[in-house]
Amino acid sequence: MKYKTESSEKSTVKITMTFDKKEWEAANQKAYEQTRGKYFVNGFRKGKAPKHVIELNYGKGVFYEDALNNLFTDHYYDIVEKEKENYTVVGQPQLSVDDISEDGAVLVAVAPVKPDVKLGAYKGINIKKVEYNVKDEDVESELKRLQERNSRLVAVEGRAAEKGDTATIDFSGSVDGEKFEGGTSENYPLVLGSNSFIPGFEDQVIGMNVGEEKDVKVKFPEDYQAENLKGKDAVFAVKLNKLEKKELPEINDEFIKDAAGAESVDAYKKETRERLEKQAKEKGDAETENNIVKAITETAEAEIPDAMIENQMDVMMRNMEYRLGMQYGGMKLADYLKYMGTDVKTFREGYRSQAADTVKSQLVIDKIIREENIKAEDAEIEAKLEEFAKAANKSLEEYKKDVDDSQREYIANDIVINKLFDFLKANNNMTAEEEKKPAKKAAAKKADGEEKKPAAKKPAAKKADGEEKPAAKKPAAKKAAKSEKAE
Repeated sequence: MKYKTESSEKSTVKITMTFDKKEWEAANQKAYEQTRGKYFVNGFRKGKAPKHVIELNYGKGVFYEDALNNLFTDHYYDIVEKEKENYTVVGQPQLSVDDISEDGAVLVAVAPVKPDVKLGAYKGINIKKVEYNVKDEDVESELKRLQERNSRLVAVEGRAAEKGDTATIDFSGSVDGEKFEGGTSENYPLVLGSNSFIPGFEDQVIGMNVGEEKDVKVKFPEDYQAENLKGKDAVFAVKLNKLEKKELPEINDEFIKDAAGAESVDAYKKETRERLEKQAKEKGDAETENNIVKAITETAEAEIPDAMIENQMDVMMRNMEYRLGMQYGGMKLADYLKYMGTDVKTFREGYRSQAADTVKSQLVIDKIIREENIKAEDAEIEAKLEEFAKAANKSLEEYKKDVDDSQREYIANDIVINKLFDFLKANNNMTAEEEKKPAKKAAAKKADGEEKKPAAKKPAAKKADGEEKPAAKKPAAKKAAKSEKAE
C-alpha cells in the first residue's frame, strides 16, 4: 500500500491510499471469508458457495464494500499514528473511492485535524486584574447565616400572621370554578414574605389567625410556565393550621463552640475572614485568568474544524447532565428539557458559540506553551508529589506507589498551566479593577422548607446551573486549558 497526505481546506488533511492488484485481491478474499455465510446460491449449502460463484450470482463487486472497509481499518489508523508529528486528527474522516477495478483501488480519507494558530499579541497588552476585598460586614453576614441555620421555629400565640412567620396552610386553587393540577396541598409550610407563591398570595395570608379560613384571590402572571394558567384569575381556599416564628440563638462563645467548633466568637470571625479572603482571591484569580485568555484569544487566528466544536459541545452537554443530577437530586436532562419546553438538538445548539470560543482558547493556550517552551520539570513534579504525600500522611515513596503515569501527567499539566499564567501575568500590564465585594452565595431554598412548590409558584428548574440557556456561562480559563492539554 502506498499513501500520500495533502493539507486541505479548513484544517483538514487528505490521505490517499493506493492498493495494488495483489492487495486488492487479498482484501476481497478476506471479505468473502468474512461474509460468505449471508449469501444463498442454489446447489450450495449456505456459506459453502465458492467466491466466483457468489460473484456470478450477486455481481462482480459484491465484496468491494467490505473489502474497502477492511483496508481502511487495517491501514488508516496506522497512517495517522505514523504522521502524528505532522498533524493531529480530531474527528472521523469522510471517505470516498477515487478508483476501483480488478487491478486495485484508491481510497481517499479527508480528516479534520488540529489547526495551527496564528498568535496575535500575548505580551505587553493591558489586561484587567480582578480583586475582591473582604469587609467586616462580610464576616458579620457569615455569622448571621450561622445564626439563621441554627434557628428554631416556635409556636406563635395571641396574634395574627406577620411577615417572616412560617404559616402551615391547606390550600385548594381553582380557575373559573375548576380545580387545576398542582393547585392543592395540605399542611404546606409557607414562609410569609419569601415570595414563594405568585404575587399577592402571601400578602393576603398575612393577618390571618390560626384556624381561620379565607379565599385568596390572585392573578397568574402573563409569563407563567403553565399555558392554561397564564394571566388567569384564580381563587385559593386557604386554611391556616399553624403559625410559627423563627427564634434565633444568642451569639456567644458557647453557641460558636457548639455550632462551628471554634473556641470563641473572635476565633470564628478570624477563621471566617481567612476563609473568605481565600475564596475572594481564588475568585479574583479565576476572573483575571479568564480576562487574560479572552485578551490573547481575540487577536489570534485559527481555522477550527467543525469536529472540534462538535466534540466540545458534547462535553458541555455531559457536564450539564452531570450538574443537573448532582444539584437537583438525580434530575434527568430529558426531564429538564421537557420542563424548559425545548429539545436536545435546540438546547445543544445553544452551546455552539461558547464551544467555539472554548476550543479557540485551548488552541491558543497550547500554542503559547509550545512557543515559550513551558514545561514541567521532574523536580517540580516530585515537589508536588511530596506535597500530596504530606497531606495524605504518607512518605513520598509510599505515596508514589499509587501514582500511575496518567496521574503524573495530570500533575505535570497542572504545573504547566500554572507556569503559563504566571508567565502571562508577568509579561502583560495587569491593571487592577475598582475594588469589588465578593458575591454572596444564594442561601439554599431547601433551608426554608420550600422544596415542595405548588402550581402557584414559578418553576425553580429554570435556575438550573444558574442560567437559562447554555451559552450564558464562560468556562474557567484553567479548566479550559487543562481540557486541551489532556487530549
